[in-house]
Amino acid sequence: MLMVRSAVLDGYVDLALSLGLNPQPLMRTIGIDPAAVANTAGWVSAEAINRLLELSAAETTCEDFGLRLAAARSIRTLGPLGLVAREEPDVRSALEVLLRHGNLHNEALHTRLTEVNGLATIRVLPAPGATFGRQAVDLSVAATCRILRDLLHEDWNPVTVCFTHPAPADVDIYHRMLGDTIDFGCEYDGIVFYARDLDATNPLADPLLRPYTRQYLQSLAIAGDTTADQVRLVIESLLPTRRCSADQVARSLGMDRRTLHRHLARTGETFSSILETVRIELAQRYVARQDRTMSEIAADLGFSELSAFSRWFHTQFGCAPTKWDTHAVRAVNQTRR
Repeated sequence: MLMVRSAVLDGYVDLALSLGLNPQPLMRTIGIDPAAVANTAGWVSAEAINRLLELSAAETTCEDFGLRLAAARSIRTLGPLGLVAREEPDVRSALEVLLRHGNLHNEALHTRLTEVNGLATIRVLPAPGATFGRQAVDLSVAATCRILRDLLHEDWNPVTVCFTHPAPADVDIYHRMLGDTIDFGCEYDGIVFYARDLDATNPLADPLLRPYTRQYLQSLAIAGDTTADQVRLVIESLLPTRRCSADQVARSLGMDRRTLHRHLARTGETFSSILETVRIELAQRYVARQDRTMSEIAADLGFSELSAFSRWFHTQFGCAPTKWDTHAVRAVNQTRR
C-alpha cells in the first residue's frame, strides 16, 4: 500500500467547512482517522486520500476542490524534505533534492524534470500502482507551482501549465493560481518553464546551514528509502568512477550481492534494470543541458569510450546524442498533432 504524509491534507478541514461540507463523517467513511490529519508527520493511504478528494469535490459540487486546497501550499508543507531543499543554493539543486527524495513525503507521486531547447518540464505522474483522480492531479500540479514560486519569487509564472483533463466550466481560479497560459486535454500533467530559472539563486538558502541539512537528509534517506531507491543513489555516484558493478553497489550498502538481488527482486527490480533507468534519465538531462562535451557525458555515465556511449544512446532514443534536441522537439510536435 502506497502512503502519503498527512500534511498533504493541510487546510482540508477548513476548505470543506467553508464549502458547507462536514468533513469528519466523510473521512471516517473512507477510513481516514480525522485525528491523523492533525498530525502532519503521520502517514495516510494514498488511495484513501484520492477518494477523499474526489468525493469532497462531488459533495460540494466544487470542480476545483483540489486546486483550492493547494492555495496554502509552500515548500514548508513538505516538512523535513522541504527543510532540506530550502537550504540548497539554487533552484536546480533544490528541485533535485525534492525529486530524488520525494518518496519521503509522498510514495504515490513520481515527479520528473526534463530540459529540451531552453525549456524545462516538470511532469507529475502517479507511481506504479497508484491512481490519481482529477483533484489529486490539480493539487499536485498547483502545489508544485507554489513551491517554484517559493524558490524563485511570488510573481513568477510558468510558460504554460498542462492538464490531461478537460477544461472546467470556470477557469478563473486556474489562471489566478497558475498563470495566464493553461492547456487542457494535454498528453501529460505538469509545468513548463524557462530552463534558465533552474540556475536562479535560491533566496531561502543559508549556506551555513547546508552541511547540517545534507546530513539530516542522509539520515532520512537511509531510514525512508527502499533498497531500490538507495541503489539508484549509489549508482549515480559510482557511474563516473567506472566502478559501478552490482558487487560495488552492494558493498556500499553494507550487504553482499546475493542479498542485494533478493531485496530488489521483492519489488520486481534488478540491478541491471535500475542501472539502465538511471543512465537513460541522466543521459536525457545531460545532453539537453548542452554544458558538457559528449566525451564528458559518456565518462559521467560510465562508458569507457565515446563510441560505446553513442551506440547505446542511438539504441535507446533512435538518434545520435548530437541530434537529441532536434529529435526530441520533432517527437513532441508529432505527439501534439
